[in-house]
Amino acid sequence: MGPTEEQREKGAVATEPAKAEPQPRSVRVVLLALMIAMLLAMLDNMIVGTAMPTIVGELGGLAHLSWVVTAYTLATAASTPIWGKLGDLYGRKNIFLTSIVIFLIGSALSGMAQDMSQLIGFRAIQGLGAGGLMVGVMAIIGDLIPPRERGKYQGMMAGVMALAMIGGPLVGGTITDHLGWRWSFYINLPLGVVALAMITAVLHLPVKERSKARVDYLGAALLTIGITEIVLLTTWGGTEYAWDSGVIMTLGITGVSVLLAFIAVERKTAEPIMPLHIFRNRNFSLMSAIGFLTGFVMFGAVLFLPLYQQSVQGASATNSGLLLLPMLLSMMLVSLIAGRITTSSGKYKIFPIVGGGLMVLGLFLLAQMDTSTTRLTSGLYMAVLGAGLGFLMQITMLVAQNSVEMKDMGVGSSTTTLFRTLGGSFGAAIMGALFTNRVQDDMAAHLGTGAGAAAQTAQLDAASLAKLPEAIREAYQQAVSSGTHEAFTLGAVIAVVGFAAAFFIKEVPLRGAGPQPGETPATDDARVPQTAMS
Repeated sequence: MGPTEEQREKGAVATEPAKAEPQPRSVRVVLLALMIAMLLAMLDNMIVGTAMPTIVGELGGLAHLSWVVTAYTLATAASTPIWGKLGDLYGRKNIFLTSIVIFLIGSALSGMAQDMSQLIGFRAIQGLGAGGLMVGVMAIIGDLIPPRERGKYQGMMAGVMALAMIGGPLVGGTITDHLGWRWSFYINLPLGVVALAMITAVLHLPVKERSKARVDYLGAALLTIGITEIVLLTTWGGTEYAWDSGVIMTLGITGVSVLLAFIAVERKTAEPIMPLHIFRNRNFSLMSAIGFLTGFVMFGAVLFLPLYQQSVQGASATNSGLLLLPMLLSMMLVSLIAGRITTSSGKYKIFPIVGGGLMVLGLFLLAQMDTSTTRLTSGLYMAVLGAGLGFLMQITMLVAQNSVEMKDMGVGSSTTTLFRTLGGSFGAAIMGALFTNRVQDDMAAHLGTGAGAAAQTAQLDAASLAKLPEAIREAYQQAVSSGTHEAFTLGAVIAVVGFAAAFFIKEVPLRGAGPQPGETPATDDARVPQTAMS
C-alpha cells in the first residue's frame, strides 16, 4: 500500500535505506559541474541584455527587439515541467545532458544568426535547453544529497546566482566591446563542453530501467500553451498592449481556460506530466506559493533598483551589476549561514518566517527612497532585502524536495522552479506597469503632457540626464522616485502574504542517509531507494 497523506504530512516520506554515502570530494566535483551548467542558464540573459544595442545596430529589427528575450523566457518556462517529468521517467543524467546539448546548439546558432528573425528562433531553441538546465541541476542535487546534508552546499548555489547577476553585465559589455556581440553566445560553448565532459565522467547514478509509461503529450501540450499565454500576458500587458485591450483579455481568458483543461486531463492520466497529488502535501504547496512570491519580489527588485540608482543617484549603467552588490552579497552570506544551521540542526521552519519578515522590511525601506537618499542608505536597505531572500531562495527548494517522494523529485523540482519563474514574470509586469503609470502621471503633472513624453523617450541614463534642462531633469528624477516608491510598496504588500504563509509550514524532519538523532524511522512510507534512479 502506498503512503497516506497523513504520513506524508508527518514526515514519513523520509528515511531511505542506509547506503554508502558519496565521498565529499566526489560530491564537490559533481557539484562544480552542475554549478557550471546552472551558471550557463543564469548568465545568458544578463550577458545578452548588455549586447542588445549592438545586436540591433547590426541586424536591425528594433521593432522585434523584445522577442529576443521573450522567446528565450517562453521556451524556458514552458519546457521546465516537461524536462522534470522526462528525468523522472527515463533517467536524470541522460535527460540533463540532452538539455545541455540543446542549449549549446541554440547558443551556436544564435551566434551565427544573420537577421533578427533567425536570432529569435535560435533563442527559442536555446531557451528550450535552458529549461532543462535549472531543473536538472536541482533534481540531481536532490538525488545525490539528502535534504539534511544539502544545506552545506546552499552557499554554492547562492554564489552562482550572485556571480551571474554581478558578472553578467560586466562580461557582456567586455565581450561585446572587444570580441563582438556574437561571442556573447559563443562564450557558452567552452563552458558547456566542460560541463558536459565533467558530468559524463564524474556523475554516476544507478541505471534506471526505461519506463514503459506513455508520455502525457496532451497534458504537456496544454501546459505549454497555458504557460505561454500567461507569460505573454505579463510580458505584453502595459507595454505592447493596454491591459484592457482585446489581445490581453483574450490571452487571460484562454490561458486560464487551457490551464483548467490541463488540470482536468491530469486528474485522469495514468502518468501525468505534473502529478497533482504533490500539491496535497501542505509544505509543497506552501513552498510553491512562497517561491512564486519570492520570484515576484526579487525580479522586481533587480529591475527597478539599477534604474533608480542610474536615474536618481547618477550611477553608471556600465556597472549596473555592481549596483546590486549589497543585496546579492547579503543574500549569499545569509543563504550559506542558513544552510549550515539547517544541516547541523535539521530545523528550517524559522528561516522562511525570518526571511519573509526581512523581505517585507527591506521592501518597505526601499519604498521610502526619494531623490535625497544616499547610496549608502539604499545599500543598507538592499542588504536587508538580500538577507530576506537569502533565507528563502534555497530553503524553498529544499523543503519542496523533502515533501515529495523520490520518484517525483524531477516534477517536484521543476514545479517549484516554474512557480518562481512565473512569479518573476508577474512581478516584472505588474510592478513595471505601476511604475510606468506613476512616472507618466508625475511628468505630466509637473511639465505637461508634451514635455513629459519628450523626457520619457530619451535615453535617460546618468549621462543623458545631465544634458537635460534642470527643470526636466529634476521632474524626471522625482517621477522615478515616486514610481519606485509605488513599485516597492506593492512588493511589500505581496511579501506580507509570503510572510503569513511561512507560519503554516510544518517542521517535517529532513531526510538523511539514515535516521537522524531524535527522529522516528519511517514505517510504510519508505523513500524510494536510489537504485531506481539514473
